Amino acid sequence: MVDTDEREGAPATKATPVLRGPLLRYRALAYATGVALLLLTAAFILKYGFDSVGMMSWAGVTHGVFYMVYLVFAVDLALKARWSIKGTILVLLAGTIPFLSFVAERAVTHRVRAGRKL
Repeated sequence: MVDTDEREGAPATKATPVLRGPLLRYRALAYATGVALLLLTAAFILKYGFDSVGMMSWAGVTHGVFYMVYLVFAVDLALKARWSIKGTILVLLAGTIPFLSFVAERAVTHRVRAGRKL
């Protein structure tokens, strides 16, 4: 019986044991950074569109902290997976554009699990 990925029906591939931990940490921070960036975007819309500054006091700091940790975990994964400099920089920038961290996380996860470099 072949182990399959339930979401896509494709054969499941596992990241090497060396990459399993760094990939999991990267994925968690990619999601956290993406959500925090969406909250920050909402805070900017509320501030400049509706003159409400309530969310600005914590949304920017939250995204900033998550993004700094995201950078560390992404570089850790990049070094262990031996990504190119261009691929690494693109993944690092993904945490600065709304929704792009989610897209980058999926692409990175598929490539790392398939054993391909970025």
